[in-house]
Amino acid sequence: MSRPSSDERPRILVVDDQPTNIQTLYQVLKGDYDVAMATNGSQAIELCQRRPPDLVLLDVVMPGIDGFEVCRRLKTDPATRDVPVIFVTARDSTEDETLGLEVGAVDFIAKPVNPPVVRARVRTHVALKRQADLLRSMAFNDGLTGVANRRWFDERLQVEWLRCRRNKLPLSLILLDLDHFKAYNDRYGHQAGDDCLRAVAAAMKARLGRPADLLARYGGEEFVCLLPETPIEGARAKADDLGRAVLELAMPHADSATGGVVTISRGVATASPAVDGAQNELLQHADEKLYVAKRAGRNRTES
Repeated sequence: MSRPSSDERPRILVVDDQPTNIQTLYQVLKGDYDVAMATNGSQAIELCQRRPPDLVLLDVVMPGIDGFEVCRRLKTDPATRDVPVIFVTARDSTEDETLGLEVGAVDFIAKPVNPPVVRARVRTHVALKRQADLLRSMAFNDGLTGVANRRWFDERLQVEWLRCRRNKLPLSLILLDLDHFKAYNDRYGHQAGDDCLRAVAAAMKARLGRPADLLARYGGEEFVCLLPETPIEGARAKADDLGRAVLELAMPHADSATGGVVTISRGVATASPAVDGAQNELLQHADEKLYVAKRAGRNRTES
């Protein structure tokens, strides 16, 4: 699942083995949407996994993997299960429609297509998708800091683990902890502590450069940063950058032994995902490195 910006044009993937059918739908939709195209089921699945669209218009009868199987696979993959699928097909039997709904489609459009009907159906389902994304975003936000919460991080970790395993790419994460935060609360009060957490979260979030990178509040004064397709060197550089972002806030912390201002300690871990369940080992490794950073004097990165 992704949380798209409201400023982005919705992305539509048209899947059909007949180029003339693809071109027809492209001409109908190009004015309002970013339209991508695939001519077979395998290509469609790959494109969806790489960058999930807001809607898939999917032919049923194709060589190799047919549309029903494409839809079934999209709906069983955590990365693509929330993408709505509309079948565009000349097959209009009750049995075909029932099967399509059973494998997860939200609608059917009959061939030959009627442009006003296509635009209306697409507009409706894209709007529903955006509303669902917004509700999920609200459910997955940390109420205090505005960054993602632990639940959203856990879900994204699963999705990115599977994606990086499939593409044989590294996955990194950073555990971050505010230094001497109990002492900060004791001196300045819990309201100031909340303000501090909000400022630190905003400063770190502003340093994330890619849409797939995720900052989440992990619990209390601890945050986690998920970095897909990032080797250990890049993750360590990002951790140092996040540390500088907090240091540049220059928020006074009279009871801190690390320079008199608010700072963070960082533990970095990287994995080449291979098996399910090893996500916990990646988290444990990052936690161990965070502990090393604290023992070594805090306000530093360990990897």
